[in-house]
Amino acid sequence: MAPLAVPAVPFGLVVGLAMSESEMPIVASQSTSLLVFAGAAQLATVTLAGVTSWWAVVVAVAVINARHVMYSSALATAFTAQPMWMRLFAPFMLVDQQFALVADRTGLDPVAFRRYYLSAGVAFWSIWQFNTAMGILIGPAIPTEWRLGFAPAVMFCGLVVLAVRNSSGARRMASGVGAGVAAAVAAGSVGLRDRLGILLGAVAGVVVATIVDSVVSGRDVDRDVDRDPAGTP
Repeated sequence: MAPLAVPAVPFGLVVGLAMSESEMPIVASQSTSLLVFAGAAQLATVTLAGVTSWWAVVVAVAVINARHVMYSSALATAFTAQPMWMRLFAPFMLVDQQFALVADRTGLDPVAFRRYYLSAGVAFWSIWQFNTAMGILIGPAIPTEWRLGFAPAVMFCGLVVLAVRNSSGARRMASGVGAGVAAAVAAGSVGLRDRLGILLGAVAGVVVATIVDSVVSGRDVDRDVDRDPAGTP
């Protein structure tokens, strides 16, 4: 968890600083860390509060968090054997770092997966509370030349690299191509309203990665059949 928690420190400072400068009361903005627990969505909420309509805030947050639908879909098989309370409570902790850790552990037995998931989730939640609180307290004193605004992008890039490296074979190629396409589409549509470029990039990356994975996996199967047409073990 440590390599994933370290980049979240400057990100938390950015969010905490935005809270201290937001039109929202400080208690309300800090409560988003406790109840929402989604850094990018929190940053959008506290930044847009008071400067646009509540509807625009809701739409922006919904678009930013749409990626969690894909996270949930990827982990769905691991939750079929979980008790109902776990299936209802666990999505609250499904932040990006959490997904990066548990995505390769869906094969664990249900009890081991639940223990791992909840341990990591509670730890990340606790770290995030500290980070944003420190951002509120010391954020205004941080020199602007530190350029902490790049912290969210750096953190997400690190998560993408980790996910690609943890893949293997056809999936690694598909992940790499999908990440590149997602980045290109998101960058090309950065001017769209309500940050729709993020959602477009995510959808494009998933579609392309799925196609590449299917094509490469199909070639591997055909190659295996050509080598052993009788199907001998």
